[in-house]
Amino acid sequence: MHTLKGVSRTDQYRALGLSTFAFTICFAVWTIFSIIGVKIKQELGLSDTQFGLLVATPVLTGSVSRIFLGVWTEQFGGRVMFPLQMLITAVCVWLLTSVHSYEIFLVAALGLGLAGGSFIVGVAYTSRWFEKERQGTALGIFGAGNVGAAVTNFAAPFLVVALGWEGTARVYAVVLVITAVLFFLFAKTDPVQQARKESGEGPVSASSQLEPLKNIQVWRFATYYFFVFGAFVALASFLPRYYVGAYGLELTTAGVFAGLYSLPGSVFRALGGWMSDKWGARAVMYMTFIVSLVVLFIMSYPQTTYLVSGINGPIEFNFGVSVGMFVALTVVLGFVMSLGKAAVYKHIPVYYPHHVGSVGGLVGMIGGLGGFFLPIAFGVLLDLTNVWTAPFMLLFVLVAVSTIWMHVVIRRMERSRHPALADEKYLSDVPEKPLEKPETEAGKTSGVTKPAQ
Repeated sequence: MHTLKGVSRTDQYRALGLSTFAFTICFAVWTIFSIIGVKIKQELGLSDTQFGLLVATPVLTGSVSRIFLGVWTEQFGGRVMFPLQMLITAVCVWLLTSVHSYEIFLVAALGLGLAGGSFIVGVAYTSRWFEKERQGTALGIFGAGNVGAAVTNFAAPFLVVALGWEGTARVYAVVLVITAVLFFLFAKTDPVQQARKESGEGPVSASSQLEPLKNIQVWRFATYYFFVFGAFVALASFLPRYYVGAYGLELTTAGVFAGLYSLPGSVFRALGGWMSDKWGARAVMYMTFIVSLVVLFIMSYPQTTYLVSGINGPIEFNFGVSVGMFVALTVVLGFVMSLGKAAVYKHIPVYYPHHVGSVGGLVGMIGGLGGFFLPIAFGVLLDLTNVWTAPFMLLFVLVAVSTIWMHVVIRRMERSRHPALADEKYLSDVPEKPLEKPETEAGKTSGVTKPAQ
């Protein structure tokens, strides 16, 4: 574990505050197509599949870039990488306004997607400022920068009405440049990077940073994140289109309702970090998946008419989710997904304190790929089935598979590796400190059997 000698609480709060603010701005930029994409779809006459690909393309870059941005942040520090990443993204956002064909829009969207890579830069930078016991809460607060999606859903529709989608993109680019400059001026070099400078030690090699990626455990964390983050990003981009199409709402109203989903899906991440510190990340993951299953089952039920042959003639029943009920369900879903996102990233600095950038980068990449593939899948399902709720059916299946895999397969793997734990029901998330049961009256310890001497 890295040393925090000489680091004050003020230093910690400064690093956390600046990182969270910068990540919020970057996340708002990353999801800009959820709003301006609706206008672009209308101008170019795109199909739902084409629109899904356009919305998902920035997520692809933001996901894949997390691997090398995480490694570079471990090597050169977040104070350098964060502003550099934001400035490059700002240029791409500004150039977006000069594009006029669908194919070039996709290319421009790849550059804009670098905004999503800011997540792992902030995780690697922030985690270096806090003790292990407080990292879950700190990273949860930082992750609340996902609220940038709500900022875009709330504010961008009104900017589009006032300035057009091109003017909205220019405003976002300028704000990104200002944020990059402020971060570089006020942020400090993190303790690990500072210690390297003072000792003359060179950057950690990329091969060393990527070493933990061979562990199946890392990929398990990434699978969880595919839903709690990937689906969050996908829905933040898809919901405005869903409200406009399924309920016939205006874009401004649809953006506000989508923002009501994104807001709890972001701000309660800090609560998820605290809960993971207190009760364990695995318990939080179980709660996230179970509640999501219930909510998605209701959301996936299409508008249906039942015709029953009654005694005196046909009896008709209509069932459907009203817009008010649907908005309420999205708020609940966003809340538990927020907790789940924090729970996943609670594991990483505990298991891999010296490889947060690379491990967190991989987990973030897989999760981000969910945000890339799912909007495309949503569009394909809409085109093929012509049923508005089909995307939520897909998410229900995804969560069901993840829940079963986590509960059955992972426990089986743990017991096969550690036969002595076959009867243990209270495994801890912290590997070096499993929970113990009290001794029996006979003086025997239940649970783990001591090895022969």
